[in-house]
Amino acid sequence: MSPANSQQQTPLLDALRDRTNHPHAPFYAPGHKRGQGISGPLIDLFGAAVFRSDLPELPELDNLFNPEGAIAEAQDLAAEAFGAQSTRFLANGSTCGIIAAILATCGPGDKIILPRNIHSSAISGLILSGAIPIFVNPEYNSDWDIANSITPQATAAALEQHPDAKAVMIVYPTYHGVCGDLRAIAQITHQYNIPLLVDEAHGAHFNFHPNLPEPALSAGADLTVQSTHKTLGAMTQASMLHVKGDRIDIQKLNKALQLVQSTSPSYLLLASLDAARQQIALHGKELMAQTLQLAEKARSRISLIPGLSVLEPLNTPGFAALDRTRLTVKVSDLGITGFAADEILHSQLGVTAELPMPQHLTFIISLGNTASDIDNLVKACTFLEGRRKKEEGSSATDSVTDVTDAKDVRKKEEVRKKKSERRSQMSDGRFAQSPNLPLSHSPPLLSPREAFFFPAETVPADKAVDRLCAELICPYPPGIPVLMPGEIITPAAVDYLQQILAAGGKITGCSDRNLQTLKVVRQ
Repeated sequence: MSPANSQQQTPLLDALRDRTNHPHAPFYAPGHKRGQGISGPLIDLFGAAVFRSDLPELPELDNLFNPEGAIAEAQDLAAEAFGAQSTRFLANGSTCGIIAAILATCGPGDKIILPRNIHSSAISGLILSGAIPIFVNPEYNSDWDIANSITPQATAAALEQHPDAKAVMIVYPTYHGVCGDLRAIAQITHQYNIPLLVDEAHGAHFNFHPNLPEPALSAGADLTVQSTHKTLGAMTQASMLHVKGDRIDIQKLNKALQLVQSTSPSYLLLASLDAARQQIALHGKELMAQTLQLAEKARSRISLIPGLSVLEPLNTPGFAALDRTRLTVKVSDLGITGFAADEILHSQLGVTAELPMPQHLTFIISLGNTASDIDNLVKACTFLEGRRKKEEGSSATDSVTDVTDAKDVRKKEEVRKKKSERRSQMSDGRFAQSPNLPLSHSPPLLSPREAFFFPAETVPADKAVDRLCAELICPYPPGIPVLMPGEIITPAAVDYLQQILAAGGKITGCSDRNLQTLKVVRQ
């Protein structure tokens, strides 16, 4: 059978369908027994059919950790579709794939070169492996308050200083769709005969249209982890890990995956990977062409709205290409933060962004979006600009209103003063005291693993400055740690986190959700 015809097959989905429709008496987990004991409200929400397919590792369904049947066939088809030599299905999301990639290439005390804007899952990999991070700071775009990629030059410099590093890991693309010069970084990395690991969580669709950035494997990556669920048609938490070349020890990788994947993987998630692969392999170019067309409509229309800007490709270091299905809209020129804009869009207009940040909002446009979605997005952005006009008009009216009551005069003056203070603080579209993501420029004084297991104590946030952090603290999304175990806590980091929290952002990893206290390494 030709490769094109073989991509029509869905071996794991078919096996699951057969077992779902096979009548028998179940004396195995899960306890709801093919939906017979499931809660009524769950059936009302999802329907009964899905629970009949919630099955364990029956003989006909293969085993994720020793695949010989349907899973093995499905993974082989995925490898063919995505340009890999071998593929592993991930039921614990890309997080487990990133951790496994580090465990498979680095042991205790081994060095790994990676950008400081890495996802928190990579820090988890450092803690579990005992590897020593050699952080390379990404290029920073101050106009947009966005971290780009690391550059080939920075990668080369890090390898020259640390030629004993066991691997290089980079993020490609970033959450904002920014891609670095991956091909050049791969060539530099391979001069040291070590693998290039890629967090390609947001780039699973790259292989299916020529107007998208080059896929990581095509550019020279040895291992890449993709969140199939983020940009393609798989269910949430369903991801893939792809390997190409001979620099990855497959046996070590398989053992690492056994450590970080559930021994009871969801076959609903695994089958969704099989189905998503078939869909994109057979119809990828058409689906991506439609997606790109929708994205271009959104870009062109939103860029015409006064006060809003759309991120476009920039000729700056660390910015070699842009995924044009990822739409980032700067709202700070309207005098509001991305968090405030996100709240308005979500709660009032029924439009929900993927990522709010201080200056902007980022939207994922994928094969699941429609022309109606784009219309609603454009209307919502237009509303933001109209809201600004209305507020300015209201302020002007307030200033000329004839008010005779002294209390009313004082009250209106206080309102005007507060508005003026807010506009002053946001005059350049950023938080007044901490405009930039304050990533540390210094190496951790303790390895993430050492700091994680070291005795810790809780101190007031203002007393934590200059102490070693014992927590992994990051705004989520995007999940980039501002503080990690072993790093020195800086005033800028504390201030940034507190302002993110005050503006409506979400902070994860801190034992005190109000950030009044922090855990530090005990002295």
